[in-house]
Amino acid sequence: MATFIPESRSSRLISHEAAFEPVRRALVAAASEGATVFPAVIARASDPRNTFSIKSGATAELAGLKVGAFWHENPARGLPRHNSTILLIDQDCGRIGAVVEAAAANAYRTAAADAVAAKALARPDSGTLAIFGAGNQALYEVGALARILPLTRLHVVAREREKAESFAARLGQQGVTLDVRVSTPEEACRAADVIVTATPARAPLFEAAWVRPGTHVAGMGSDARGKHELPTALYERARLFCDLPSQSIEIGEFQHVRERIEAGALVLNPIGAVLDGRCPGRTAPDEITVFDSSGIALQDLYIGQFLLDAAMAAPDED
Repeated sequence: MATFIPESRSSRLISHEAAFEPVRRALVAAASEGATVFPAVIARASDPRNTFSIKSGATAELAGLKVGAFWHENPARGLPRHNSTILLIDQDCGRIGAVVEAAAANAYRTAAADAVAAKALARPDSGTLAIFGAGNQALYEVGALARILPLTRLHVVAREREKAESFAARLGQQGVTLDVRVSTPEEACRAADVIVTATPARAPLFEAAWVRPGTHVAGMGSDARGKHELPTALYERARLFCDLPSQSIEIGEFQHVRERIEAGALVLNPIGAVLDGRCPGRTAPDEITVFDSSGIALQDLYIGQFLLDAAMAAPDED
C-alpha cells in the first residue's frame, strides 16, 4: 500500500531551509548523465480556466511525477487556487510507493530553485532586491533569497498598488524584515542588485536598458508556452542559465529565443553544471546573469522524497 502524506503534514515538514538541499541535488541531477526529465504536459479541464500540468522524470534514485493544478474559483470556496500532488514510484515493482500532497511544499520548492541559483550567480554582497509580483509565490521568493543574501531593501512592483503596499506586512508574518518600497518597474530595476519576476505575464515586465551591470535576474513565472517576463534584448549582454535547457526553450523564458539558442548564437547553461563545478558561474562583479526556472519534475521528486523521509522519521507526529 502506498504511503500517503496529506497537506496538513507536508506543510509542517517543509521550510526554506529544508527545501534548499533537495532542490540543489535535483538541479545537479538534472545536468548529470542518467537522469531523465520528460516533456511537461499542460492541460485544461472542462472549464478552460482550470488548468493542470503533469511533470515526470527519473534518476537512479527516484522516479515519479507531479500533478500541479490551478482551479480558478477555489478561493470563493475557501480553497487555494494552486494544488500540487507528488507521486513517487517504487522502482522495484512499478507501483506507487508514496502520494504526497504538496501545495505549500511546491511554493518552497520553486523559491528554493531561485535561492540555489542566486547563491551561485548573484554577487555575494547583493543588498537590494526587486520583486515583480506581490502574490503568494512572490512572498516565498523573497523569503528564500533573504535567507542566503544580505538583503536590506526590497522594491515591490505590482499591478495593484494596495497589494504591493501590504507586501511588507505579509513578509513580516513570515519573519522577513526589509525596507520595503513600492516602485515603478524602472525605479526597481535601476536600484536592484537582484531582480526576480514571479508573475503570469505574457509580455516583458521591464526594459533591458534598466538593468545595471552586475545584476542577477531570475525569471520564475514562465512555465507554459506564451508566458514571457524578461526582455530578450537583455540576453545580448548577459550570461544565461536555467534549470533544464530542453524544457526552458519549450515552456520557459528562453522559448522566445529558441532559434538563436539552437543556432548557437546564445549559450544556455544548466545551473546544475555550475553547482557541480563543470561550468563557471559568475566570472566578474559587473557581469549580468540570468536564470530561468521553468520548474522541473526532479525538484518535485527530491522534495517528495525529503517529505517522505521526514514523515517516516517522526511517525507519531499526527
